[in-house]
Amino acid sequence: MDLTTSYLGLELAHPFMPGASPLADDLDSVRRLEDAGAAAIVLRSLFEEQVEQEQLASAAFLDEPADSFAEASSYLPAPESFALGPEEYLNHLQAVRAAVALPVIASLNGTHAGRWLEYAELIEQAGASALELNVYELVTDPRERASEVEGSTLEMVRELDQRLGIPFAVKLSPFYTTLASFATRLEAEGADGLILFNRFYQPDIDIEELEVVPSLHLSNSSELLLRLRWLAILSSEVRLNLAVSGGVHTSVDALKAVMCGADVVQMVSELLQTGPSRLDAVRSAFEHWLVEHEYESLEQLRGSMNLARSPDPAAFERANYMRILQSYTPR
Repeated sequence: MDLTTSYLGLELAHPFMPGASPLADDLDSVRRLEDAGAAAIVLRSLFEEQVEQEQLASAAFLDEPADSFAEASSYLPAPESFALGPEEYLNHLQAVRAAVALPVIASLNGTHAGRWLEYAELIEQAGASALELNVYELVTDPRERASEVEGSTLEMVRELDQRLGIPFAVKLSPFYTTLASFATRLEAEGADGLILFNRFYQPDIDIEELEVVPSLHLSNSSELLLRLRWLAILSSEVRLNLAVSGGVHTSVDALKAVMCGADVVQMVSELLQTGPSRLDAVRSAFEHWLVEHEYESLEQLRGSMNLARSPDPAAFERANYMRILQSYTPR
């Protein structure tokens, strides 16, 4: 069975890899992922704020008068709270490259263009095979227009395209008014791929202490449905490589993602819960299904269920929406 796939200029044996997470924080885990057959290693994100703290010095950065109020600087984690600082990140990247024979994909997480993007060049020099740009931003200013939000991301993509000699993908949220249009503009500005989607970790409220508290809930397969919709739409509209991230826990999840157009499948929550060896089990079940259903290659499967199969995808989506609403019968 030919499971080979191409992603960000990398020829991979199959589409399964860990996503950006603590899974690759130490070399023992990285080797376990390689033993489990990971197609590539994806490192956790280095944040814009971390790089700027290093560039400007922590005290100057935290005293920046742009804070919304006096306590705003306390929102930022202290430098020692991050698993890897900027220099440690480069050293870890080099160590991972030396430890395994797999491509290593680094990750930068930020919201606006600036000097911090210079770090992408250092990441390339440290040996990264490709880069993820994770755009994680919740816009709360009612004066900021959608075009300005998108413009900030497009500016980052333009700068990375000028700086980098390695391919890069943009990891987006699904919360754009016209995501299909935005994807085509990202492609035009030089992005090589898209990762659908990053996850927003919603804070909770402590009603006794009157505090906002962090809240982490790992994903489940139900989160895949939104990603399937956009994979099916975008895979027929752009030439970008497409990765799915979030909601892949089983071989059936992965099959659906590839059918909708994914080039690669990233797994995090399932591997955090069950260990790196789960990746090999999911890949094996995925391959078994293809053999059982007489497929000859991954490419034969990829995109077979995208919206290019519909003469009017928009009408199909609206018809499906109406059908669902009308078909539900209360108990």
